[in-house]
Amino acid sequence: MKFSVLVAIVPEELEQESIDAARELGAGGITVTSARGISNSAKKTFFGLTYDGSQSVLTMVLEKSLSLEILKAIQHVVNPPDREDSKGLVFTIGLEHLAGIDINQVEKFEQHVKQSI
Repeated sequence: MKFSVLVAIVPEELEQESIDAARELGAGGITVTSARGISNSAKKTFFGLTYDGSQSVLTMVLEKSLSLEILKAIQHVVNPPDREDSKGLVFTIGLEHLAGIDINQVEKFEQHVKQSI
């Protein structure tokens, strides 16, 4: 079985919706990290104070085919078809070696693969 790491960088206000989309498709554990991004565009100011939006970084280890489904679901949350500007970034990285994953999660991944065939 092949695995991928999925990383989603989403605005804090879309964190729970992104987590729900991933869980609905079969994501098990999700590591959530608070982050602050530096954009290439001008920073927003409010009464002379600079505002940098808060982001959440969602990281999950997934079975490879499942990672693509979840990537598309989160992309739909952060970049809905009716908007021109994206509010987040989602990507996957292939894994060569993996240790320590919960055997129950591996069994869920195997069931997903069998259902996909």
